[in-house]
Amino acid sequence: MGGIPLIPVYNCPCMTELTSIEKLEEIKRDADELRGRIEIITRDLDFPALDRDVRDLTKQLEDPNIWNNPQEAGKLNKRLTILKDKRQTWENLLNAAVDAGEFAEIALMEDDPGSYLSDAGKSFRDVLEGVEKEETKLLLSEPEDPGDSICSIQSGAGGTDAQDWAEMLLRMYLRYCERAGFKARIVEIHPGEQAGIKSVTFEVEGNYAYGYLKCEEGIHRLVRISPYGQQRRETSFASLDVTPVVEETLVELDENDLRIDTYRSSGAGGQHVNITDSAVRITHLPTGIVVSCQNERSQHKNKATALKILKSRLAELEKEKQAKASEQERSAKHKIQFGGGHIRNYFLHPRKQVKDARTGHESGNVDRVLDGDIQDFIDVYLRSQVSGAAKAIREEQE
Repeated sequence: MGGIPLIPVYNCPCMTELTSIEKLEEIKRDADELRGRIEIITRDLDFPALDRDVRDLTKQLEDPNIWNNPQEAGKLNKRLTILKDKRQTWENLLNAAVDAGEFAEIALMEDDPGSYLSDAGKSFRDVLEGVEKEETKLLLSEPEDPGDSICSIQSGAGGTDAQDWAEMLLRMYLRYCERAGFKARIVEIHPGEQAGIKSVTFEVEGNYAYGYLKCEEGIHRLVRISPYGQQRRETSFASLDVTPVVEETLVELDENDLRIDTYRSSGAGGQHVNITDSAVRITHLPTGIVVSCQNERSQHKNKATALKILKSRLAELEKEKQAKASEQERSAKHKIQFGGGHIRNYFLHPRKQVKDARTGHESGNVDRVLDGDIQDFIDVYLRSQVSGAAKAIREEQE
């Protein structure tokens, strides 16, 4: 299994060798250690500096002139919200750790300490879960990580099965967004001939939407008994591509480099797309990048969304050009077939299991994973990246 620390359970049968008092004493020690861990983190976060940044941003937003530029005001307001949330969250966790330790200490002084064991254990586990969640978020240190993302799913080798698998992945990520409190909006979708989808593009808004979803970028492999045609085992592939949403003012476009086509949406409709006569496709002639949007009923809005996606992809392309290794990784990633290098396996036959090829983390509850319960896979991957980077630094120093 993966590398997320196990959360202690203080009232399970496996700890019957300990008395209630010993278990409460252990909770007290663990809570005190956790408080120390949080204090180190808050010291590194530099609360006084955070408070200064909050005051500065608040002062800027109080200036009526800033709202003459809604885009800039929105950017400042979002940064202010992130800083406030970070400050308040860690302060709450520190207080909760102190409370958990004090609760266990008070329970030890009661006539029947065992009656408080379950509540004391839950109090500690709740704060520990919160700390581990926020620690993982601190691993997302790239400038784009706190922002929104543009995601694309593309079916690969496997025909109808692969297109069905692409739609299953779409549902998984839409459900993940719901669980994470993100807002997801489908921009463009191309249905399969018999079932599923050939491709889909959707935009995800929320704090750290890009940071988390970028961990899912790559090829996903499904093994199951095909529900189509012959009842035999089939292997299907689909890929997820994730791009950060960039400030549009940072990327300039030459109108002469664009070919803009309008067309009628040919989607199947239903829950995925609004049928419209004003879908827009934009081709960036120098790079060959093609983006389209059919979600909005207004051609003007579809064009604006398509331009935003195009600018984000051009910014990502430029970033890749500056990092040759990253460019090679992306080139390999888009070979969506056998031998193309996949990040995760989803087995529905002969056994039910999901296993990450990068970290070895696995889950036997496939249904929950396909219902969007993938945060543990993301957390383990983030922690493995940090561990890998630290190891590389040590080896280089040696």
